[in-house]
Amino acid sequence: MIAVIRTGGKQYKVAEGDTIKVEKLGAEKGASVEFNEVLLVGDADGANLTIGTPLVSGAKVIATVLDQGRAKKIDVIKYKRKIRYRKKYGHRQAYTKVKIEKITA
Repeated sequence: MIAVIRTGGKQYKVAEGDTIKVEKLGAEKGASVEFNEVLLVGDADGANLTIGTPLVSGAKVIATVLDQGRAKKIDVIKYKRKIRYRKKYGHRQAYTKVKIEKITA
């Protein structure tokens, strides 16, 4: 089965057994997480699709937390010409790596 879930302001297409990185969740490593905001559920070949309005009622995706981490550093540079203004800083986004265990419709 496949599903489209919404978490952290983003949407992810997932299938059972997939491993994805989502915005940081407040769960410990090894814990089970449940995603209730399911936008679409269907078979892997696209048959029997159920599209929510906006959510599919009663559908949920259960996942296991594999890791909590931070992404690679990106450099952010602000610059204004002619006035000697330069500013540089970095950012590392926190993420949670989860493995999709079960999709229920």
